[in-house]
Amino acid sequence: MSRIGKKPIEIPEGVTVNIDGQKVNVKGKLGELSLEMLDSITIEQEDKLLVLKRKSEIKAHRALHGLYRALIANMVTGVSEGFNKVLEIKGVGYRADMKGDKLVLQLGHSHPIEFSAPEGITIEVDKQNNVTISGINKERVGQVAADIRAYRPPDAYKGKGVRYRGEKVKLKPGKSGV
Repeated sequence: MSRIGKKPIEIPEGVTVNIDGQKVNVKGKLGELSLEMLDSITIEQEDKLLVLKRKSEIKAHRALHGLYRALIANMVTGVSEGFNKVLEIKGVGYRADMKGDKLVLQLGHSHPIEFSAPEGITIEVDKQNNVTISGINKERVGQVAADIRAYRPPDAYKGKGVRYRGEKVKLKPGKSGV
C-alpha cells in the first residue's frame, strides 16, 4: 500500500472542499483550485479529513494513489497558506528590478530581460538581488522560479548567476598555475 496515499489530508479552518464525482474543488482565504481525477481513485470526506482510496492494486493505480494525495494536499496548503520560492542573484552587475508588473533582470547579457508573471503569481524584488515568487499553486510557483533561473544558472567556476535560496553550488577549480 502507498505510504503517502493512505495518509489522510487534514482540512484546516477556513478551507472548504467540494467533491463532485471525480472533480475536487478547494476554496480558502487565498483563492480557489480544482482538480479532475481519474476513475481509478476515489475520495471521501470524513469530518475534517480527506481519505483517498484506489480501486485495485495495479501498479499504475498505486502510483496515482500517492500522486493525487500529494496534489490535493498541496491544493489545501496553497489556498490556506500559499507557497513561495526565493531566488538569489549573485555576480557583479547582476540585479533585478520591478518596472510595473514586469521583472527586469540584468544578468550579463547585452540586453535586459523582461519577465511577465503569469496569472496568479506575484513577484517581489528585495535589495536588487533577492526575488520572491509566491502564489497558491505549488507547480506554477516552482515553474516560474525555474524559468527565471534558466536565464542564467549558476556558473560552475565563479558561482555567478541565479540560484534558489539555500542551493549549494559546487565550484570547480580553475586553471592551475605552473
